[in-house]
Amino acid sequence: MSTACDFTAQTLEGQPAPLAEHRGEVMLIVNTASKCGFTPQYAGLEALWRKYKDRGLVVLGFPCNQFGAQEPGNADEIANFCSLTYDVSFPMMGKIDVNGPAAHPLYVWLKGEKTGFLGSGIKWNFTKFLIDREGKVAGRFAPTATPASLESAIEALL
Repeated sequence: MSTACDFTAQTLEGQPAPLAEHRGEVMLIVNTASKCGFTPQYAGLEALWRKYKDRGLVVLGFPCNQFGAQEPGNADEIANFCSLTYDVSFPMMGKIDVNGPAAHPLYVWLKGEKTGFLGSGIKWNFTKFLIDREGKVAGRFAPTATPASLESAIEALL
C-alpha cells in the first residue's frame, strides 16, 4: 500500500517537494484557490500551521483552477496573493489538477483512499485531507469544514 510520503509535488517556485520530507509528521493537504468563497480559510489554515507546526503538523496548499476558474494566477501571483492577503507561511505547491485525466498522482491516491460524501471526486476548492504520521489518510473534510473545526482531529494525531 502506498502512503502520502511516496509522492512528490512541486513548490510554487518549481522545485521538487518530496512528501517523504514530512515522514513522521501529520499533514493537512488542501486544494486552494484565491478567488473562491472559501478563500478566507487561508487565515484559518495559517492559524493551524502556526499553532501546531512545532508539534509536527505541516499544512500543504495545492492551488487548483478546476472549480469556477477561481485560481487563474501564475505561481508568482499566487505566492504574492497568499503572502500579502493572508500572510501564508505554510508550504504552497505548484498549481495542479485534482480531478480528470491530468489529476496529480497524489490526488488520485487521496481520492482512492477516502471518498467524499458524493463519491471520490473532489467537488470544490478547500477540500481537506488529514494524513497521519504513517502517511495514511486519517480523514477527508468538505470545503465547508473550517480549519478550526479540524483541531480535535489534528490533536488526536499529534
